Amino acid sequence: MRTRLLPLLIVLMAAVLLALGVPLGISLASAQQQNVVVDRIDDTAYFAAIARPAADVTSGSRDDLRILSRELESYYDVYGIRAGVFLPNDTPLANGPTTWFLPETGEVRDAFEESLLSRRSHDPKQVWPWQRGRLVVASPVIRDGDVVAVVVTDSPTGEMRSRILNGWLIIAGGLTAAMLVAVGAALRLTGWVLRPVRVLDVTTHEIASGRLKSRVAVASGPPELRRLARSFNEMADNVEDVLEQQRAFVADASHQLRNPLAALLLRIELLAFELPEGNEEIASVQAEGKRLAQVLDDLLDLALAEHTAADLRLTDVGALAAERVAAWAPTAEAKGVRLVGSCPPTTAWADPVALSSALDAVIDNAVKFTPKDERVEVSVASNGAMSTIEVVDNGPGLTDEELARIGDRFWRSGRHQNIKGSGLGLSISRVLLSAGGGSLTYGHHEPSGLRVTVTVPRSGPSA
Repeated sequence: MRTRLLPLLIVLMAAVLLALGVPLGISLASAQQQNVVVDRIDDTAYFAAIARPAADVTSGSRDDLRILSRELESYYDVYGIRAGVFLPNDTPLANGPTTWFLPETGEVRDAFEESLLSRRSHDPKQVWPWQRGRLVVASPVIRDGDVVAVVVTDSPTGEMRSRILNGWLIIAGGLTAAMLVAVGAALRLTGWVLRPVRVLDVTTHEIASGRLKSRVAVASGPPELRRLARSFNEMADNVEDVLEQQRAFVADASHQLRNPLAALLLRIELLAFELPEGNEEIASVQAEGKRLAQVLDDLLDLALAEHTAADLRLTDVGALAAERVAAWAPTAEAKGVRLVGSCPPTTAWADPVALSSALDAVIDNAVKFTPKDERVEVSVASNGAMSTIEVVDNGPGLTDEELARIGDRFWRSGRHQNIKGSGLGLSISRVLLSAGGGSLTYGHHEPSGLRVTVTVPRSGPSA
């Protein structure tokens, strides 16, 4: 969630800063150019005042013209700005430098012709730092209501563009600093807001993995999330209580029913002595009684498995699997099934008792459902993060619908109802493995049979 929320906040903050920075940069450029334009207007007004007596064809003197020419040339030498006073017929009255004349076209010509209409030229277009333009300002010299000359200045823009660029760099630096501060604030804000969500997610996963004692530490975050954490803890307490009551009921019921059932089976045994030998009804009753006793024992084992914490140790999975293969080999041989194992040494973190019980249940099923003269293969492998034990048989296998239900409590395939078993062995194995972070998965084996994979983690509980 943080990877989605943080970019959104950063984009919004960047948009806000750009919305402030771009107009500020444009305003800075306009202000710098306006300062230059106002300065040129003042200069043209000064030159127009000097040029007015020099442009008088009746009373003007050569001294006035020399003064005007000297001022224009000094102006060009000091500031590098071309300036000139031109008569309406384009003839230069005085100019600096003396080699500068009115062009036929361009901005200078446009400004000159506009001033001939008795008004100062319009403000020039905005010059940006990447443009190499010039600023042209023209003012008319008016006497008795007539335009007798026009003062024109043509200024370079390099210094102004440098000032604009420096101002933009300062603005960019300020925006960058503000963006960094905003990103830091966004990181702190998202961390503060999402930390309870992250803790809640981890705790939920732990509870889903079987660690029902896990709870959310209500320490920080918005008040709504703290309330959510407290409500979650209350819900987890209630769920744990309900599950504990269920486990206690199953364990107590299984334990309490064992004694009456044992007494009943004993009475059935005594009754069998009174009946003729080979009575089918009494044999059927004895078989059902023993099956019921087995179911009660499995229920008690299941309740204990759900209640018992895993005793995780660094275990040689290969050696343990080889030991279980050797233990089941006589049973498989008696049934006419070949049980083979490929169990190289590999270590993993597992509860040895739980892993042995799970392998016993899986190998028992494989041998039980494999036809005579077929084989059951047990192989151990490691992929870095997990160690796996695969048990593959060549039995009839299961359909896709049956694979989806295998491992459910008391579930057995309709084709195998007359084979001994209670339907709880794999459920108990799954509970025992999940308590230590392991898993039990099922799949098809071609051309026929079932592939059961026992997976245990190679990393320790503190990793």
